[in-house]
Amino acid sequence: MKVREIKEKLKETREMSLDQLNDKLSSLKEELFNLRFQLATGQLDNQMRVRDVRHEIARVKTIIREHQLKQVMNNQ
Repeated sequence: MKVREIKEKLKETREMSLDQLNDKLSSLKEELFNLRFQLATGQLDNQMRVRDVRHEIARVKTIIREHQLKQVMNNQ
């Protein structure tokens, strides 16, 4: 994935609401589970997809935390 594509995805993700981010996180975790299952059974063609999904999960979790901190700062 190119840097430009990552930045564009990051921008789109930052614009999501907290509910949308949690839904995306759930779907990414499910996809990661399925990829790991395929890897264990030898059916996975693109092993780099596991890494990409793990990185995307980390990005979403970071953005969720940013949203939470922003809400705390707004409440003070």
